[in-house]
Parts: sequence; structure tokens; C-alpha cells
Amino acid sequence: MSKNEKSIKKLWVYPLLVLITIYFSGCKKPGKPVYKDANVPIETRVKDLLSRMTLKEKVSQLYGLRIRDTSAFGSNGNYLANKDTARLNLGVGSINFSKFDHSPELYAKAVNSIQKYLITKSRLGIPAFVFSEALHGYMEYGATSFPQAVALGSTWDTTLVENVFKAAGLEARARGTNEVLAPVLDLSRDPRWGRTEECYGEDPYLVSRIGMAAIHGLQGRSKLINQNHVAVTLKHFAGHGEPKGGRNIAPVNYSERYFRENFLYPFKMAVQKAHAHAIMASYNEWDGVPNHVNYKLLTQILRHEWGFNGYVMSDGGGLDVLYNVHHVAADSAQAGIMAINAGVDYALGSSDCFTPLVQEVKDGKVSEKVIDRAVGDILRLKFTLGLFDHPYVDPSRVNKVTNSKAHKELAKKAAEEAMILLKNEHHLLPLDSTKIKSLAVIGPNAAGIHLGGYSPVPMHGIGVLQGIREFAGNRFKVNYAVSCKITTNKKTNWLVNEKPVPNSKENDEKLIGQAVQVARKSDAVLLVLGGNELIDREAWNENHLGDRDNLNLAGRQQELAKAILKTGKPVIVLLINGRPLSINYLQKNVPAIIEGWYLGEETGPAVADVLFGKTNPSGKLTITFPRSVGQLPDFYDKKPSDFRHYVWANSSPLYPFGYGLSYTHFTYSNMKISPKKIPINGDATISVDVQNAGKVKGDEIVEMYIHDIVSFPTRPVEELKDFTRVSLNPGEKRTVTFHLTPDKLKSLNLKMKNVVQPGKFEIMVGKSSTDVLRDTLDVTQS
Repeated sequence: MSKNEKSIKKLWVYPLLVLITIYFSGCKKPGKPVYKDANVPIETRVKDLLSRMTLKEKVSQLYGLRIRDTSAFGSNGNYLANKDTARLNLGVGSINFSKFDHSPELYAKAVNSIQKYLITKSRLGIPAFVFSEALHGYMEYGATSFPQAVALGSTWDTTLVENVFKAAGLEARARGTNEVLAPVLDLSRDPRWGRTEECYGEDPYLVSRIGMAAIHGLQGRSKLINQNHVAVTLKHFAGHGEPKGGRNIAPVNYSERYFRENFLYPFKMAVQKAHAHAIMASYNEWDGVPNHVNYKLLTQILRHEWGFNGYVMSDGGGLDVLYNVHHVAADSAQAGIMAINAGVDYALGSSDCFTPLVQEVKDGKVSEKVIDRAVGDILRLKFTLGLFDHPYVDPSRVNKVTNSKAHKELAKKAAEEAMILLKNEHHLLPLDSTKIKSLAVIGPNAAGIHLGGYSPVPMHGIGVLQGIREFAGNRFKVNYAVSCKITTNKKTNWLVNEKPVPNSKENDEKLIGQAVQVARKSDAVLLVLGGNELIDREAWNENHLGDRDNLNLAGRQQELAKAILKTGKPVIVLLINGRPLSINYLQKNVPAIIEGWYLGEETGPAVADVLFGKTNPSGKLTITFPRSVGQLPDFYDKKPSDFRHYVWANSSPLYPFGYGLSYTHFTYSNMKISPKKIPINGDATISVDVQNAGKVKGDEIVEMYIHDIVSFPTRPVEELKDFTRVSLNPGEKRTVTFHLTPDKLKSLNLKMKNVVQPGKFEIMVGKSSTDVLRDTLDVTQS
């Protein structure tokens, strides 16, 4: 073969070999896509999946599908093709079973079926979020209902709260729910607000610590969320708990300094310390900018300053509120553009606002990079939840964990720790079951169960009357009278979209007369007063009301109390309610008062154990009780200039923050600060001796506060910076120690930098915000 022939052969042989190689390489079975490989880092999986998605598939992840057609599922929970299949084939962000009120096991099977459809029928097989609420337990039929959030806060017990939400997370995940819209980290700074019950308290430090415990319980403490836990969604970001006039979603026009130091602090801790994966924007506006379109809040602060890499969802219908309430957008399309550009990733209940995004990207109104950010944030959590690798749940497990014996016992323990003894004149409590022959249980909240908002409907549990009857057995007689009514509505659950209707004066007077007769033939009276789910709730519209312009006992409950007191019988008042009440008359005239809030499904047994001394009450207030609405705002951490009194009025709180009595008595002594002088980057140890000086075992919540004595900018006269719960036997003394670190001394300076400012700090340790020992710490520049 000549040299030229060899050259010609190379020209066609080598390209042919290349083509053959390419052909056979293409005939090989393709490998698993990177995003489906559980061994690959999550960020790599997110990037790979995003690169494979069409713009339509991306946008479809930004909102959910609510399956309203119950016939879409067979009798065994299998999903049957229906009108929703076209959307499912494109992929969805979440699935909502809004009318699927079947058994827990069937619910789990339905979730499995819909996930299987998405994974096998949609092009990329992306599983969906399944949302539910978990304010005080998993909010689905039959699940354990723990005490309401305000009651959980009153325990000051982070270990207990973590265990409560661990149980709630387990019940949720077992049924197929993988993300819950909880916890609420709003500060309850105006008790007129109907959603006060949803909050842990008024103080940013306390709320942050209770909130982090809830997050750890729900999500677990690992980087990945396993099959026993769920992702959290922090609510409501931010400033929701101190609306103008106490009206739900009203503006919060506060300075950035006040906003950061109070409303933002619990969220910052939840993001940076507890690693929350999702956050919900709040309906309200801050400084004229609705939070759903607040770029500074959702992007600059949350993402850039705090390093948040989870996703932001709207509140339910929150994007619609932009154009039909706030009027910052002309229509749903404009609202969607503004929200996603500001930092909202997911539209909850406002799908029409995000559905036009495909065209809006093509029109240049929204960058596809913004879409990729939002989708990437959502996919990251789906990978973190393990939905791609373990998308199904075991239906046989759900009945074993749902409202199990262990969870019922935990609910009872939480209810016992939540109750706050406000008054106990002449040691009326506890009652002696061996000496009492008959007890009258009277009041509008005595019978039935009251759980508060965001509870499973129908509500289930043991009410006060039933619990006391079961406790009494044959030992003493329990007499009952309804006495008067807070509302006459037949359904008293928080979902009922109707105005609360008060009872008539004539009917109430008749009922009160009957109650007096019952009281007269009894040895003592338990008067169960307060509110209910129709007057303490989230206000949605002109029918679904929940905010109040006063904090007095609703209806004729005070008239009832007066009538019962006139019988001369020993009277104990138990409050079942969702907000602080101005009970001036009761405080002055009733010998014993217990604040119970909403105590969950084990209300009755827990109340009986506290009433008769089997359990010593240990809860303390996390919200100040004002004497009247004229004192509002009345939270304890006020500024130095907020001290003047009103004409002819006692301006002190009716019950201060941190207050709560016990059946025993605790004494504090020997407070020490070591060292007494530290540099701005130094630590100090605060110790105090606490002794049970009474005759029964009890738990005491020890509280530590600080006060920057000379400060510029001004600081509150008192700030909670630590707390702990100790259990002491009669006569036992224990030294309680707190570690005062620089982060607890920091505040925003004039340049809005969070620093420790040198000077003298008053350190206070005691049993409430008004009953403390004091000493001084000197903080130097170096």
C-alpha cells in the first residue's frame, strides 16, 4: 500500500471508528441521573435536577394542588385518575388533602398512592410536600392534642416542649405529612389580638428558646430529616404579634431597632441555631411595606445577613392580600411578580399569582434566575427530607403512634406543668378528697372540651367536669350547672365561619339562679370561666371574628362569680381561655385562681390532679396581665421613660411576667456574680441558692434578667436572659448557676451593630420579673 493510500485510509477509518464508538456508547444503558443518587451531595443533586427541568416544570413546583374531589381515591386509598392528573403529570410543589377525613391508615395509603403517581408518571418523578398544621400537636383527625401554644410557653420547660413536638412530628410523618406549618414565633405583645393563644409569650428570649425546642422536636437535631420527623415552617415572619389596635394583620409601624431586637430575634435564633428549613411570611406590613413583598426582610435580612438557605412560603392566600387588602398590586399577576422578586418562593393558597410566571419570564418581567432560586430552595428541602430516596410511609405504623398511650401521658404532663396558680388565699388549695363530700363544678367551660385554634375537628378529649367525676369516683359527689353562656353558637370550634352570638340576659339570669342552688348544696365550688374558640381565635373576616377591644370576662361571667361568692362557699376559679384577662374583681374577691389556658385533650385528668394536690402547679406567666386595656402595651421589658401612672389608677400589672405560685414556698439567697468585672468579650457566672421552704415537693422556675444601667441608645429596664426549672423536695436547697455570655449582653448600638457596650449591668435573679435579688456586674472595654 502506497503512502498516499495509507493517508487516505486514515482520513475515513479514524472518523468511522469515532462514529462507531459514539454509536455503541449511545446504545449502552444510561446510568442513574445524578439527582437520584443518594450518595451525591444535596447541592449537586439540586443543581442537576434544575438543569433538567423545563420552565413549566419549575413554575409548577412553586405552588400546590388541593385535591377536593374525594372520589379521586379508591376505598383502599389508591389514587384514581381524575381532572387533577394533568397537573400531577407536570409535577407539583405540594399536595393538600383538604377533604380527606378518613382513618389515619387510609390517609397514609392515600399519600403513598399520590407520591407513587408523581414518581412514576411525571417526567422527572419529583415527590410532593404534604403539609399540615402542628401548633399544639398534629392537626389531623385522631391525633394527640397537646396544650395550646400559650400554655406550652407557660411550662418554661424546653425539654418537655421538645418531647411534645417530637411526638407531633412522629404522628405527622407516620401519616405521610412531611412538613408542618409550625411553630409560631410571634411575640404576643397585644392581648387584644385573637391569635395571642398561638404564641409562647411576650418576651423574645423566652420565645426563641421555646421555639428552638419545638423545632428540634419536629425536625430532629441532624442535618437530614429522617422518617420520624418533619420539616418546620416558622410563622409568621414578622411582627405579626403586635398589630395596630390588636387587630389581626393590621400594620406594625415600629422602628427597625425595635423590630430587630424583638420580633426578629426568635426567628434569627431559629434559623441560625435550630436550622429551620422553611419560613412563612406574615400578612401584615412593616413601615408601609407588606411583608410578602418586603425585599429587605425576605432577602437582605433573612438570606444575606442570616444565611438562610431554606424556602419562604406565603401565608394562606397571602399573595391575594397584596391586591385585595394592601392594594400594592393591581391584580394577582402583579402580586406574584412582586412577591417572587422580593423573596417568596412558594404560593400557599394563592396559585393564581404564580401560574402566569412562565409567560412573565418570557416577557422579561421575572428573571429565570429568580425562578431557579425559588425552585432550588424548595427542592433542597425535598432532598433533605429524603423524599426522593424514601418517598413512602408504612401505613401499618400510623395506628401504633397516633394518640398512643405514651403521647396521652405526655399531653397530661404538659397540661399539669402549664397551669399557673395565680392566687391561693389561706391555702385553700389543694382540696382534700378525704374531707370534701361534694364539689360543685360550675361555669360555661366546665363541660366539654376546649382546645383552642388549629385543633383537629371534631375536637376530642376529656373536659374538666368529666375529669373531676372520674377522679371523684365514689369518694365524693360532683354537682354540675352550666350557669351562663359565653356564646350561644351550637358549634364552638375555631373553624366555624360565623359571628359569636352572646346569650340573652334573661336566659343567663335563669342559668345563674340554677347554679347558685347547686353551689349551696355543695361543700366547695370550682368555677370554670374564661373564653372559647369563637372569641379567642384568628380573625378572618366580618363573620370570623377573634380580636377584642377589652379584656374583661365575656358575657355575664363576672355576675355569675358574684352570685356564687354570695353563697359563702369556698370558691376556686379555673380559667380556660386563649388570652390574658383583666380579672380585677376575681383577684380581689376569689380566694383561689388557676390560669389554665387551653390544656389539650387531657384537660380533665390534669385539672383534677392539680386541684387535689396530686400535682403541684409550677407554671409561670409568659404574658403580662394588665388591669385594663388602657394600660396596653403592658409588657414587662419597658423603657425607662415608660413609668408614669394614670389618674386614679394602679398602673402596675394585675399579674407580672414570670409570675406563678406553688403549693410550697421557695426562698432565694446568696446570689453571687463571678467575676464581678469582665471585659466586653468575657463571661460571668451567676449563682443563687434556691430552697424549698415548704412541706411538699415542687418545681421552681428560676429566672435571670439584666439591665444595662446607663445605655445609649436606651435599653429596657429589664430583659430576660436565662431560666431553668428545678425540682426540690421539702427543705432541699440547691445552687442554681447561669452563664452570662457576651451574646446575652449585646444590643444594637447607634450604628445598628450588635455589640457589648461597656458599663455597669444590673443582674437580677428570682421567681418573677418583679420578685428578684440584685447585684451589679462591671463590663469594661478590655
